[in-house]
Amino acid sequence: MSAHGPATPVRGAPCWVSLMARDLEAAQEFYSAVLGWRFRPASLGEEFSVAMADGEPVAGIGALARNYQVAVAWTSYFAVANADDTADRIRERGATVAVGPIKLGPGRAALAADPDGATFGFWEGQTLAWSVGQGNAPACLELRTRDAFAAAIFYAEVFGWASGEPGGCDVTYEHDQVIVRDGTHTVATLRGGGVEDAPDPRVRPRWHVHFPVQDIEKVTATAVAAGGTVTPVTPTADGEGSQAVIRDPDGGLFTVVSA
Repeated sequence: MSAHGPATPVRGAPCWVSLMARDLEAAQEFYSAVLGWRFRPASLGEEFSVAMADGEPVAGIGALARNYQVAVAWTSYFAVANADDTADRIRERGATVAVGPIKLGPGRAALAADPDGATFGFWEGQTLAWSVGQGNAPACLELRTRDAFAAAIFYAEVFGWASGEPGGCDVTYEHDQVIVRDGTHTVATLRGGGVEDAPDPRVRPRWHVHFPVQDIEKVTATAVAAGGTVTPVTPTADGEGSQAVIRDPDGGLFTVVSA
């Protein structure tokens, strides 16, 4: 599937991120200018492409079907052994499966929303050789939600986090956030609501994708020039870098962090 060959992802771990855009060519032009990506065809069809950086797969971009009345957004996908079983577990817990599972290229995919409305996807099958925090892949996937503990319970039950079975993800609570690891490194963070705090109704739950960049000031300036909007650059949570949130011309939100 790629120059790096197909891979079997860690069960329950993030295995891909993709943007569903209104205009594939326009989206490619924006992300090429801002993040320096190049694109190649994907195995999923003409309306999909794979973003590459330094010869490594980074993310996917696809064109929204015109009859889909959904917002342009970056979506995080998680690896599952059986998409149908995962869909059942999601519905059993009062959440929503919006699309699928459907056959898509070499695997099966679905889109869902957790009980608080944060959208995510899941994927059954092999993936590109890719892992959060490694190489040019996203530096971090972060769920900002009203109650991180309630969210962690939901995702743990759906994806088998902290099940104790080999080959899955572990979960710990550190520095007022839930940390998900795939056995080697952190692959996701769930943030929102302290142990003694009531859920914050002002938070709009959403999975945020953080892409690493070398020159954050240049990237944000280029994004504005290319038609995007940018929040002011601020220190990261650990104080060791800088970050900014960018909204692409179609409304897709993502975060850039200084590498």
